[in-house]
Amino acid sequence: MEIIGKLIQKMPMQSGISKTGNSWQKQEFVIETLEQYPRKICANLWGERTAVLETLNIDDKVVMSFDLESREFNGKWYTDVKASKIEPVATNLQQGQQTQQTASTATAAAPTHELPEEFETFTDEGVGDDLPF
Repeated sequence: MEIIGKLIQKMPMQSGISKTGNSWQKQEFVIETLEQYPRKICANLWGERTAVLETLNIDDKVVMSFDLESREFNGKWYTDVKASKIEPVATNLQQGQQTQQTASTATAAAPTHELPEEFETFTDEGVGDDLPF
């Protein structure tokens, strides 16, 4: 899934060692959607992906790709919003504009098909009206 919003908060980095002895790190952040009635979404990045948040500033418009995952614990359900990618909107828009420019260039370079002269003008001389009304 993907959503566009404004980065409004970055929480402190969390890190630790798992039961298997591997180190881990995660950072949570909050995005506010750009709708008539904005919603706030708290998401998290894991591992080396957390470095991306250092390049973003509060109030930057961003595009976030994410997955939702829910799990049950002691009869209650908890939902995680795991971001797989977050980038500034400008980068995403520039890629879209380049794609659009490439498409329009290809269309402009396409050969035009002109009709032969005999098809360009149509006259109804000598043709009777076949319509009954």
